[in-house]
Amino acid sequence: MKIAVLGAGIIGVSSAWWLARAGHEVEVIDRQPGAALETSRANGGQISVCYAEPWASVHTLKKVLRWVGRADAPLRFSPRLSLRQWMWCARYLNECRPPRFARNVRAMVALAQYSRATLRELRTELHIDYNHLERGILAFYRNPQEFEHAQASAALMRELGVDRQVVDAAEVLRIEPALAAARDPIIGGDFTADDESGDIHLFTRALASHAQAAGVRFRFNTRVNRLHAVDGKVSVAEIVEPDGFFRSLHADAYVVALGSFSPILLAPLGLACPVYPAKGYSATFNLRDPAAAPMVSLVDQEMKIVTSRLGNQLRMAGTAEIGGYSRALDTGRCNQLAEHARSLFPSALDFDNVQFWSGLRPLTPSNVPMIGRSRLRNLYVNTGHGSLGWTMGAGSGRVLADLISGRRPDIDFPFLD
Repeated sequence: MKIAVLGAGIIGVSSAWWLARAGHEVEVIDRQPGAALETSRANGGQISVCYAEPWASVHTLKKVLRWVGRADAPLRFSPRLSLRQWMWCARYLNECRPPRFARNVRAMVALAQYSRATLRELRTELHIDYNHLERGILAFYRNPQEFEHAQASAALMRELGVDRQVVDAAEVLRIEPALAAARDPIIGGDFTADDESGDIHLFTRALASHAQAAGVRFRFNTRVNRLHAVDGKVSVAEIVEPDGFFRSLHADAYVVALGSFSPILLAPLGLACPVYPAKGYSATFNLRDPAAAPMVSLVDQEMKIVTSRLGNQLRMAGTAEIGGYSRALDTGRCNQLAEHARSLFPSALDFDNVQFWSGLRPLTPSNVPMIGRSRLRNLYVNTGHGSLGWTMGAGSGRVLADLISGRRPDIDFPFLD
């Protein structure tokens, strides 16, 4: 079949690669001048199966309510006159119920584990260099209540096959000695040795190059304006090419992998897509003293900030703002990341030349991504991965290619049909 993949982030490029491997003719459309230039540009860098947990939980909801009105809150809700935002919030509240949480975490862990294994296969087969480190992920805690809750979460993860081990403060510093310079005392942590880190931007661009060599056609600087549906299927995609002219793109099947922008394209077709953007930030520092910088990927659970070593740089990322599609940088948020970095690694980083970035994470109310076929028989979606696009990206593309090719994927997951 000829298949048009709309979007060239980690999800779209992975989908294109696996569809081409399945023997399909694939064309990728993206409005940017290259692959991985939006939400896949500069995230926290973690392949974090250990934290494939829904934000939709009673525990998180209680914290969000305590954070209302705080400008520096790790998760900040900014209300808008938007019916779609409020409908998303109502669905989020429903997904916080314990039975829904249990179902959602099982689905997320299954996809995350499968995707991590798929990423490793691709890395070995294609020899992709993306500054990856297999040093595990270490979370650390300063708050006793958070540490107590973390122990219950770690036990749940172990039940699901994820070896997330609780460790004391001494073991935290043994695993990552660079934390010894931290300004505030650490009381304990949890460590998952199987998890990894790496640069999503480098990986996605390299995979796009391999896909292009395998016959995938990429059309950049090209915007998808709308999809036309006739008799229960998409008949044509209307695109705007770099010269500004509208043209028609015909395919046998279409894959919408546009992240937070997926609902905008799907709404005129009458297709519900409960995805809403959560703006996250990152700060990338050059290393001034590499010996004083961490090698293990870290999570500060109180601040909800992750840290990853990416070659000769250190990336810190975190916070979330649910409040629309603006990617404007908030000075307070940027300063918060820089100050956090200074409190942990005061001598390791070049604080005078920081690269700040923001991206729109595509969140479903449940945090379970939408993967599969819509009610239009040749229209598929692969979106809604939230903060786990890097963790779930390689596997999501693979299972979608299986579904389109008429094969049953290898994991138990609530695929759309």
